[in-house]
Amino acid sequence: MLAALLVVVCVIFAPWDNNAGTPNTAVTPNAPASPPTHPISGYFITANTESSANRDKMADIKALGGDTAITFGTLLRPATEESLPTDCVVQGMACGKFVSTSLSVHRYFTYSDGSHWGESVSKCPNDRTVSSAGKSYTILVLPTEGRGCNSPDGTYDVVIVGGSKESAEDPAAALSSAATELDMKFYAGLPAPIKRTDVDYLPDLSYINTLDLFTERFLEYQAANNDVPGLAGFYHHFEMPISSAQFFDPVLSLYKMQNMAIKRVLPTRSAVISPYIESRSAASNVSPQDARLGIRRIAQTSGGLALNIAIQDGMGTGKGAAYMPSEGNDPVDTFAATIVGQGTWGEKYVAPNRDYFQAAADGITGTGAVLWANLEGMAPSTKTNTCGNSLRGQTTLERMDRQLQQMAQAEKIISFMWDPYFTCKGTGTPLKEQLQSGHTSPIVTDAKIDADAGVITVNGFNLSGGQVKVSWTTSDGASHELDSNPSSTAEKDGEDGSSNPRLESIVISLDGSTLPSGTPYLVNVTSRQDSGQKVEFADGVFSP
Repeated sequence: MLAALLVVVCVIFAPWDNNAGTPNTAVTPNAPASPPTHPISGYFITANTESSANRDKMADIKALGGDTAITFGTLLRPATEESLPTDCVVQGMACGKFVSTSLSVHRYFTYSDGSHWGESVSKCPNDRTVSSAGKSYTILVLPTEGRGCNSPDGTYDVVIVGGSKESAEDPAAALSSAATELDMKFYAGLPAPIKRTDVDYLPDLSYINTLDLFTERFLEYQAANNDVPGLAGFYHHFEMPISSAQFFDPVLSLYKMQNMAIKRVLPTRSAVISPYIESRSAASNVSPQDARLGIRRIAQTSGGLALNIAIQDGMGTGKGAAYMPSEGNDPVDTFAATIVGQGTWGEKYVAPNRDYFQAAADGITGTGAVLWANLEGMAPSTKTNTCGNSLRGQTTLERMDRQLQQMAQAEKIISFMWDPYFTCKGTGTPLKEQLQSGHTSPIVTDAKIDADAGVITVNGFNLSGGQVKVSWTTSDGASHELDSNPSSTAEKDGEDGSSNPRLESIVISLDGSTLPSGTPYLVNVTSRQDSGQKVEFADGVFSP
């Protein structure tokens, strides 16, 4: 009978011991190891004003095995006529005043994402593009009713777009161009509303109709000026927990509106939404069961658009926890303690992240949306890991490995955030440089025992070419160990709901050993890279 095993995994480093355990030579040797690849394949980034800096950043990500970059969106900010950019001038008159002399203006807005929209989005008679004080501006006059150029009630909302130097390059265009050149994917941030003043984790939808029209113009600009293979799609800037609570319906309305706009203007592109885990016992937490319903509700906002839902694991903010069930009574690590205080994982958190990803995988099934994971590549800040002026600090590769062990259900793993958290010095060496040095630890995510066949199937990242040690203690206190070379290695086939192409599956023989039911097992996957003396483990405790 095939028994699923519960995994408890950690990553440690130890010297290579050529005398430690004799491999079971009766097992067919494994095929040559495939080149190790880090499981993270995409990063959130900050766009630069210089195209060369954007290209270099994309090239650095690609060199680490990444193929995806994502930027956050820009706020469509309400303004007054008096607060509009003073150097936006038309025929010697301030831009706002110029429009209001001939039209009834309901509200003013500003939007500055570093781009030069120009005439490509000026599709109504009152729209115009101006150059003033060496800067470029586009004035959009949007109807407060309807979708045409003329508002039935005679009132309009005015958006002043731009304010960048005319010599500056559009960051989104530069990143899309670099992605095209490097055969990568770039997701540009969508325009976003400000937050409500009474409840700051809900969007201000008092101008949702204007945002709808503006989102369409934004996408039309991308279609006219940035329709290249590297532009894979768009990122929803506004966040919410992975919750089914109707309280967050305004966020879902925003997602649906913008997904429908993408589907109309650029139907071959996709979108990314990144809800977050909130599992702190002392907070308004979300249970795994609610997460299963929550991701389904988010997926239903797609409007037929290809949608990727990348769950933030909360390990950088302290909202989520990467621990195994047998570690529930262990104290939280020093990073988490700065957020939730001293206590055990089981006391401070509702459930481990693995439970949320499994629930999300169940909930997303049949919706057409794709489950991604967003690994928070930072840690709560302490005195020793500061990262510039950021509220969060540099994490460790070992902590990231533990986070990755919880994400086997995700088809793709991305990370927040390349800059500053992978580029700052933090404790001394930037994470980027640590990864460049070849950190590709074997990471066990789960395993199954087939007692009838006498084998264990171990799943995870970078397992090929490894040696496996299984150890356990029987009820009489006797310790047992079994060393084995995997008899086969293959990519995961997705039968358990995951289709992450970087996951591997290895099969090891139990060599006639009997594994008593209910006994915890420790599984070490050891990989010796090149000829160095460092051996990398991915350890797991399994309970049939």
